[in-house]
Amino acid sequence: MEREANWPGPEGLIPALPKDASNASWHTRRFLDEILIEERIIGTHVADISMQLWGKRFASPIMMPAFSHLNKAGLDHSPMEEYAQAAKSLGIVNWVGMESDADYAKIAEAGAETIRIIKPFADSEKIRAQMDFAVRHRAFAVGIDIDHSIGTDGETDVVDGERLGTLTGRDIEGFAEFAHKLGVPFVAKGVLSSRDAAICEKAGADAIVVSHHHGRLPFAVPPAMILPDIRKVTGKMKIFADCSVDDGRDAYKLMALGADAVSTGRAILPGLLKEGAPAVEKKMRQMNCQLKELMGYTGVETLDAFDATVLWYHGRHFGAE
Repeated sequence: MEREANWPGPEGLIPALPKDASNASWHTRRFLDEILIEERIIGTHVADISMQLWGKRFASPIMMPAFSHLNKAGLDHSPMEEYAQAAKSLGIVNWVGMESDADYAKIAEAGAETIRIIKPFADSEKIRAQMDFAVRHRAFAVGIDIDHSIGTDGETDVVDGERLGTLTGRDIEGFAEFAHKLGVPFVAKGVLSSRDAAICEKAGADAIVVSHHHGRLPFAVPPAMILPDIRKVTGKMKIFADCSVDDGRDAYKLMALGADAVSTGRAILPGLLKEGAPAVEKKMRQMNCQLKELMGYTGVETLDAFDATVLWYHGRHFGAE
């Protein structure tokens, strides 16, 4: 979503509501843009943005998104394979959303360390079968879109003719155990409350993605807003975040608020569709530079040294009582 260009209201601080005020992406963009950063330059060092995750080293905590179906866009190139190639070239984590096993196999051939996210099919055996297929085609981890269950009619959703279902904590525990038997971590994608985060950790999830899934829930709380509460109730479980990560500055704010890594999405989409992997690599390198710059300006030397007190929101330190 484009950043709000017109900021009317008292003293020019309050943006006009969009025609559809329930638009979660608009509220997320607004919230992120209102977070300011305090400079802490004395004694700083050039930042190291490399990331250790589940025994592997990556060049950056800014990861690819879990795109789906881009190869159906009628283009003369294959976006799904191309952004996987970009991830391999950049040395970062790749994510893949809803794809057939055959299409997933083609994407996996790029050789990127990939996390496959599977829809919460009503047929739980299909979930397990796709998890197994992903691991046999070198998936780095597997997971489920836990928030893609209810459709706009209030019933369980149907995607590509497939009926989806809802999940309980026991269901998540079972899928996590299955992933662990396959030898890979399990990720629950689409967590947007400390309640659900705690359930996922208790169920054995190795990571969650804090996300409103580009606004599936009307008036959804921005991931950045809920991250501190989620961090308080979790322990060893990794916390990833997405939604409106348009540049490295957004990534910095989310990580200062508690994310271990973030995914970008729409920021790379125009270049990906038009020019393929080279455009994605260019954009991601720019985002990495922005992240590294802000870490240098605030004395954050490594990814485990982020400090939320560097952030200001409406004239106060973030989280101040």
